[in-house]
This record gives sequence, C-alpha cells and structure tokens, in this order.
Amino acid sequence: MKLWIYPLMVVFAASSYGTLSTMVKLAIGEGYTASEAVASQYIIGFLLALIIYLVTQRKLPRLYGGGKIILLAGIFTGMTGIVYGQALIYLPASLAVVMLFQFTWIGTLIDCILRKRLPTRPEVISLIILFIGTILAAGVLDVDLSGIDWRGWVYGFAAAVSFSLNMNVNTKQVEGMNTTTRLLFVSFIAAVMIAFFQSPEIVWNGKLFTESLLFYGLALGLLGIIIPIYLFVIAVPKVGGAVSSILSAMELPVAVIVSVLVLKEALSWLQVLGILVILVGMSIPTLATTLKNKKRRTTS
Repeated sequence: MKLWIYPLMVVFAASSYGTLSTMVKLAIGEGYTASEAVASQYIIGFLLALIIYLVTQRKLPRLYGGGKIILLAGIFTGMTGIVYGQALIYLPASLAVVMLFQFTWIGTLIDCILRKRLPTRPEVISLIILFIGTILAAGVLDVDLSGIDWRGWVYGFAAAVSFSLNMNVNTKQVEGMNTTTRLLFVSFIAAVMIAFFQSPEIVWNGKLFTESLLFYGLALGLLGIIIPIYLFVIAVPKVGGAVSSILSAMELPVAVIVSVLVLKEALSWLQVLGILVILVGMSIPTLATTLKNKKRRTTS
C-alpha cells in the first residue's frame, strides 16, 4: 500500500492545479483581471504559508545549506505563473493547456539528462499515450492555428520548461529543513517575483481585501500554492522527476471536468476519450514499477 502513497500525492497536487483556470475565469467574470487573480493567488498563498509556519514552528526560519535549491524552486514556481499567464493572452485556452502539457516529456528529458540515463520503455509508452490523450482532451483538433501570434508559442513552451525545471528541483531535498519551512521560503520568493510582473497594487489599493477577490485569493492560494508545493516537496523525491512529470498529467482531466461542472462548458465525446487515455498513460510507469518490485520479491 505504501508504494501508492507518494504517486497519489503527486496526482492530488496536480489535480489541485487543475482547478485554477476555472477559478481565474470566475474571478474575471466578476470584473477582476487575470493579473489581479494571479497576484492574489501568490500573495495570499505566501500569507497562508506564513501563518502555517508561525502556528506549527514558532521560531525564526533558517535557510540552512539549501539556499540555492530553495531560490530555484521559488523562481520556477513564480516564473510558471508569469509566463503561462502571458501565453493565455496570445493563445486559445485549449491550446495554451496543450503547450503547458509539454512538461510531461520535457520533465522526463531533464531527468534523463541529470541522471545520465535513457528513458525506460514504460516512460516512452506513457509519454506517447499522454500526448495523444492531451490533444483529444484539450479539444484542439478543430482549432485554427493560422494567425496565432508567435509569442503565444514561446510563452506556452516557456511555461512547460519552467514547470519541468520546478518538478526536477523538487527532487532535491534540503538537509535539516522541514517541508513547512521550505514552503514558506518558496512561496515568498514566488510572491516577490509575481509582484514585479503582475498586479501588486491590489495590496495597497485595498482591492485584495474586497470580499470576492479575497475569497478567490484564498482558494487560489490554497489550491495553487499550499497544497501542491507541500505535496510535491514530500512526494517528488520519492517518485522521481520523470514519473512525477507523467503523473502530473492529471491536471488536464481535472481542469476539463471542473470547467464542465462549474462553468457549464461543453464536453465532447473526444474529450471524454482523451481523459480516459490520459488516465491510462499516466498509470503505466507506476504499474510497471509495482510489477517489477513484485517480481523481485517473488524471485528473492
């Protein structure tokens, strides 16, 4: 049973990310900009991390010897939010999701380079299946690609690379630093980055503390900062960067399902098929590992 705990934590973390696009759209529907919604996510996310730290640790935070890892994790966390937000300006939402989901193979490639290895057969099979499922689930088969601004492609690919790098940085543990302290530092660095590129003025003009934006900020901060960072920090070192990238594909099915349930968006049978294909593809590496471990136990 323990073999499934860490992969499930990665899946749950990715699933929480899948709710963000719908919440941002709801915030936009109430008159806020996407930049204000994203800024509220990171600012309140940091404040939540600070409260959790003060309640549970009750001491001054220390970086110990992992400053470089924490800095990179915070930078990549913030950068992903920034460039993906820019991609949504130039790309249809469905196509932006497809671009972001290139992190599945980019993350595996980075892991292979860092570990100086070739991808395993289950990983290759899984990536192929995930690519097919992503195209179907995102509903981009009928999207006209002519006339799309080249900046959309660049920002979309940059978001995928940033997310992949963040995933691989999370494989590095910091000796002597617990998860709560790491969450505090990472969320702070990400919030500082967002403040430079999004809408930090929502703090001093009072808009952040209006009832509705505060609600969205709390929801976005919890599901987009606290839960995923906390779970990724715990689980990714146990699962590995490559498999974590593949398991994180769960974000897309959740994004599609939540948008259908909350925003009442249409869902085609091709998208349903795509979601099922993604679920099959992302389960292959974990199943292969389980079967390999079971075979070792029976032969030993």
